[in-house]
Amino acid sequence: MSENYFEVIRAGINTTFQDNGRKNLNHIGIPASGAIDKRNYKLVNKILNNDINHPALEFAYQGPKLIYYGEPISIAVTGDVNFKLIRKNIETEGKCYESITIENNDEIDLISTNKSVYGYFSVTAKFQIDYQWKSCSTNTKANIGANNGKKLENSQKLHVLDIKEITKRSINYINTRIENIRVIRGTNFDYFSKEAQQNFFSEEFYVTKLSDRMGMRLEGKKLENIVNTNIKSEGLVKGVIQVPADGNPIIMLSDHGTIGGYPKIATVISADFDKLAQLPPGSKIKFKEVNLSDAETIFKLYEMETNTLLSKIT
Repeated sequence: MSENYFEVIRAGINTTFQDNGRKNLNHIGIPASGAIDKRNYKLVNKILNNDINHPALEFAYQGPKLIYYGEPISIAVTGDVNFKLIRKNIETEGKCYESITIENNDEIDLISTNKSVYGYFSVTAKFQIDYQWKSCSTNTKANIGANNGKKLENSQKLHVLDIKEITKRSINYINTRIENIRVIRGTNFDYFSKEAQQNFFSEEFYVTKLSDRMGMRLEGKKLENIVNTNIKSEGLVKGVIQVPADGNPIIMLSDHGTIGGYPKIATVISADFDKLAQLPPGSKIKFKEVNLSDAETIFKLYEMETNTLLSKIT
């Protein structure tokens, strides 16, 4: 067969190409982007024995439905995802966290995530896509990255090159939820009243529907600012929690703006970011304060656990 490709029957919700993201570009207004759930992204590629920075499709809530044309190729899906494989009109339930070989005319229907947000799909081949600043990661707000910086669309073709064969590989992995999100104090923590500071760490907040790859908006007890609801614009990092004048926190996610003028009450520690980003609208969050030294230790443990998981894939 002269070419190998996936045809997009249904694009799904916010389906984009992602990798580990870009580095050292915040000073020119380009955020890192990259996969939101780094652990599930790494797992999908390790299962397929791909390079750890291999492009994958990331989708939110509902994934794409694809039909494949070409020589046999292996795929894998990670996250808490319901999906089906369709071969000659016979449907079988797909299983996450294992390699699956598909053939010409097979269909993959990534139906939905289960009480979570993001899932990942990768293949044992190179997607024929463009890179910008050494990354394919798509930022749809800025039209940066693969697929002309846009989400997948119905009827488009995703060409693949250099298909490789692998033996069956899998791992037993269960996605767990998190409600207590650990944070360190932000640079503007003292802008908020003592009552607001206490409420931030004692009250529950809820994830709203106004959340995307750029940020997660929360609702809950209003956080009173006693100094100024706007500040001179400063640099932002992933996980920082800004509080605009309405008193409802906004957590910056992977496609966040690189500067912002809302006071910053706290920053989510890196080790909790994957599970935070997987919380769907309606989920409750409670914040727990840790110091910088503890955050560094927790992140080292998170990385050790991730590397242990990756080493167990056989």
